[in-house]
Amino acid sequence: MRLKDLREDMDLTQTQVARILNIKQNTYSQYENCQRQIPLDALITLAQFYKTSTDYILGLTNVRKPYPRAKNT
Repeated sequence: MRLKDLREDMDLTQTQVARILNIKQNTYSQYENCQRQIPLDALITLAQFYKTSTDYILGLTNVRKPYPRAKNT
């Protein structure tokens, strides 16, 4: 995952990002170090915060630009 790179690109600490997710810093650290799976809601929140896609965060694409949002039908 690219969580650490995204966080560092914005000059944020783990504690600051953990606050955004309403979790403890050590839990966030475990997400960054792949010691714990990141919950889907946290993954979506981070993708929106960093203005990227969940696929980019997970390393499934190298395209950092987010996908167009789906329209409600």
